[in-house]
Amino acid sequence: MPKVVVLPGDGVGPEVTRAAVAVLREVAPDVQIEEHAFGGAAIDAHGEPYPAQVREAVLASDAVLLGAIGGPKWDRHPRELRPETGLLALRASLGVYANLRPVRVFPGLEDKSPLRPEIARNVDVLIVRELLGGAYFDPRREINGDAAHNTIGYTRPEVERVARVAFWAAQQRRNKVTSVDKANVLEVSELWRETVTRVHDAEYASTALNHEYVDSAAMLLVTNPSRYDVIVTENLFGDILSDLAAVLPGSLGLMPSASLGDGPGLFEPIHGSAPDIAGKGIANPTGAILSVGMLLRHALKRPAVANRVDHAVTTALRTYPTRDLGGETGTEAFAERVIEALVHTGVV
Repeated sequence: MPKVVVLPGDGVGPEVTRAAVAVLREVAPDVQIEEHAFGGAAIDAHGEPYPAQVREAVLASDAVLLGAIGGPKWDRHPRELRPETGLLALRASLGVYANLRPVRVFPGLEDKSPLRPEIARNVDVLIVRELLGGAYFDPRREINGDAAHNTIGYTRPEVERVARVAFWAAQQRRNKVTSVDKANVLEVSELWRETVTRVHDAEYASTALNHEYVDSAAMLLVTNPSRYDVIVTENLFGDILSDLAAVLPGSLGLMPSASLGDGPGLFEPIHGSAPDIAGKGIANPTGAILSVGMLLRHALKRPAVANRVDHAVTTALRTYPTRDLGGETGTEAFAERVIEALVHTGVV
């Protein structure tokens, strides 16, 4: 029996994961679901963001579904006792080195995008972000008096493995990869560009590859998004570009993600914990539900069911938009509409 560990987290995290789990139970009733406190909730309950018992549970699972973490309540804690430190430790313990963020504008919701409708209609990008290297994980970091520094470091094997994920993903889509770096001024980007090119030429020559600088890519992502199929980039650049791209569909609440490696995958909506609306039942659970779709596809190897979840979400959004999209549908009610769409199509 497949096992999914659910980490609801903080703020709206418990609300959106509850909606997502309701959908998961409908389409995969055989899955064992186990819930644990994580992030700020775990700090309050256990004195640390990523307790040993949670680590043990996630490493014994087939997949992890995360809600959202953090909030002002824990911002003044020592760094090692902040929710974000727990998230970095979770990623590291799972070994999830490739973060996949699909960005697309849903049919019928083009008017919600900040882009002109004719441009928004063509937004369909997958951003593959390296997740375990770069500035966020390099140990050569310090604050010393009035000075501080962080180091962006990568090894060739780290670049090779995430490049392979990007090329593989492109082959399932439109077979184009754009590698984003800053090779004109950074030596680490020179290594990145050279390594991605080497992997392409040796293993994926049939896939189109081009290279762009990160500043140019940021501009083109919002002015001409249709030029992109799959974007692959390092951790810091990927963090920024994927959040920039997340605005294009019209709401952060629409965006799912999958973090993949050699063990259990980590699946989560990309939005924050939104403590200002927590407990009001109005958070958009779309990103969390679509993350369940990615979990079904990548972790449980059930692509047909994943496709039906995606279709049901699209159907529900057209008729029952959530508050952030100008509608009135609340968190729980939206999950119910998704399940109704699944029942209507004979999935459950």
